[in-house]
Amino acid sequence: MKRFLKVDDIGDLQIALKEAEIQKKNPFGFSYLGKNKTIIILFFNSSLRTRLSTQRAAMNLGMNVIVLDVNKDSWKLESEMGVIMDGDKPEHLREAIPVIGSYCDIIGIRSFATFEDKEADYQEKLLNQFIQYSGVPVISLESATRHPLQAFADLFTIEEYKTVQRPKVVLTWAPHPRALPQAVPNSFVEWMKKADVELVVTYPEGYELAPEFTDGVTVEYDQEKAFEGADFIYAKNWASFSEYGQVLSTDRNWMVDEEKMALTNNAKFMHCLPVRRNMIVSDGVIDSPQSIVVDEAANRIVSAQVVIKRMLEKL
Repeated sequence: MKRFLKVDDIGDLQIALKEAEIQKKNPFGFSYLGKNKTIIILFFNSSLRTRLSTQRAAMNLGMNVIVLDVNKDSWKLESEMGVIMDGDKPEHLREAIPVIGSYCDIIGIRSFATFEDKEADYQEKLLNQFIQYSGVPVISLESATRHPLQAFADLFTIEEYKTVQRPKVVLTWAPHPRALPQAVPNSFVEWMKKADVELVVTYPEGYELAPEFTDGVTVEYDQEKAFEGADFIYAKNWASFSEYGQVLSTDRNWMVDEEKMALTNNAKFMHCLPVRRNMIVSDGVIDSPQSIVVDEAANRIVSAQVVIKRMLEKL
């Protein structure tokens, strides 16, 4: 595996899930693979679970780990080609990326959507520069359009907790005071479409995701109807795609609460975290036995470990 950006990069999902199960049961069983190997993980945006889980996964595999917060610990980096660099950015990514690649065996990179230019965000210019110029395998730790390690962990968590062969999984929009990227819902839909689940996506009108992700997906604008008989509820906010980056609604009626969860088939509650309590989800739901958000977050180590292991095996 030379890159991990989306669901197609993982190959057969059932094989990947079996591998995740093995890694979870025996996290140090492949530590010999990472001996004398180094991963550099770069963050252009803040992180808690992604940073810690990726570090832990790499360490479980015996790797040396270098973490760089680009905005705090390095020169400001220019990413556009052909610019006159007479501003506050003294270094260009065109030089920085191959230098970073020369210091490591694998690179992980996290960079959110800017919401300044939809076309530029969805072309993944920054991520693709790392793929083009680094000379080493690249892992997306969340990009402008996708968060594949999160979606992999989400699917693995559903496999662990499902009580029926083909569970009903509902992705629901929920209110938030800020404009958030579409990366998590995009990836969640992308991965669930490949999995053996009944997927329903519910959101207010105006919050449709990019057609490339939702083509063929069941959409229900009535949240309560969508919740009926669900086995898993996955709550997440995202900004508008059509009115790119805009907050079109802060309707608190879309919060996931006990009354809505009562419509489900005793569904498990999921969220990628961090979560705004009593806006995205009520205290009563997230603190209930049906909440599996902590186990879901713990599985971020597992998803990262499967991906890094596969890359190490090909070095």
